[in-house]
Amino acid sequence: MAKQPQAIQAIRGMHDILPEQSPYWQWLEQNARQTLAAYGYQEIRLPIVEKTELFKRSIGEVTDIVEKEMYTFDDRNGDSLTLRPEGTAGCLRACLEHGLLHNQSHRLWYYGPMFRHERPQKGRYRQFYQLGVETYGMPGPDIDAEMILLTDRLWKKLGIRDKVELQLNSLGTSEERAAYRGVLVEYFKRHIDVLDEDSLRRLETNPLRILDSKNPDMQLMLRDAPVLLDHLGEDSLLHFNSLKGMLDDLGIAYSLNTRLVRGLDYYGKTVFEWVTDELGAQGTICAGGRYDGLIEQLGGKANHAIGFAMGMERILALVEQLETVSIEAGVDVYLIRVGEAAEKAGLLLSEQLRDQIDGLKLQVNCGGGSFKSQFKKADKSGAAFAIIIGDDEARRGEAALKSLRVEQAQTTLNHAELLETLKAWHRNKPIA
Repeated sequence: MAKQPQAIQAIRGMHDILPEQSPYWQWLEQNARQTLAAYGYQEIRLPIVEKTELFKRSIGEVTDIVEKEMYTFDDRNGDSLTLRPEGTAGCLRACLEHGLLHNQSHRLWYYGPMFRHERPQKGRYRQFYQLGVETYGMPGPDIDAEMILLTDRLWKKLGIRDKVELQLNSLGTSEERAAYRGVLVEYFKRHIDVLDEDSLRRLETNPLRILDSKNPDMQLMLRDAPVLLDHLGEDSLLHFNSLKGMLDDLGIAYSLNTRLVRGLDYYGKTVFEWVTDELGAQGTICAGGRYDGLIEQLGGKANHAIGFAMGMERILALVEQLETVSIEAGVDVYLIRVGEAAEKAGLLLSEQLRDQIDGLKLQVNCGGGSFKSQFKKADKSGAAFAIIIGDDEARRGEAALKSLRVEQAQTTLNHAELLETLKAWHRNKPIA
């Protein structure tokens, strides 16, 4: 007897989104789209695969992402290609390639999977979904404030606003950071016996990232480290204080986090994160900041940019944990057909109902089966009603309507009456 082939499973860290889960994703995506549209942001759709050089130039060759985490391969032409580990570089590449930044300002967003070869854990996957938002051509703190307002509005729509905290910092200019970096390195060298292996590696290449370490043995030393805000110039302080003033006026609470940094030199001035205590170590659900320096780094003329990215899996995990929303994945109506005449009449009736009731979710039983087995499927579908057609009802142009969720008597209606009954129900149907 031939050996049964072993079942193929998904790649570690890459998950299926099953039918009972997808309505929650659709709900999150719909709320995000509506919020972005309310602020005048436009969608841009980007390739999943880019030239490896794009990420080496944007993220930097001496980074964990480029050195260890990217899915990189040579295609048949010998070109080095990479599955995108983040979206900012691809979005900026598209804007430069198509001339969108010449004397223009833009508010853009994109959505889709990103890929990093990390050790999978809850809230951190090898394929993960991000919503990214990028703006170009606006130098003032007002666009920084708008981005924070936009995310604040989305959290309210999702019912999670009271479980997330806004953290804020300024990274100043590259010159201010360079001077600060020297002070910081000297401080760390005086406490070199406290630094862990990662921090020792970053000491010469990326010392600001040491501030972000979660190592409990380093927290006391980090608490007393020099603060970048104390090394900012007049222009950077004016920008940051103006932003804080706007948020104060708008009633947006925030906390200053002087350890909030970015490991890449093209970031400057405003950086922010939305964090939660509800998800353990993976507590950041949205991170953003100004990255004016990246445009020149990728070959464009000096310009202004600020953006953010939010992790969709983490947001959904927070929504699920807080039980802030319940979404029924089922259909509205399930149509049961018993008999040859009913088979034909049921298909015709279902199309007429879909034509007349926009948005009605109607599932027709296919594949035959007894009335009892079809009724079980109707109940399992989550439908509010079952429409029942036998051959007698088909000949008379009628159908039985049975409520599946509320105790009501079954009624027999002609097709016009059935249409009006379902129309009225659908018009007043609660929105998930």
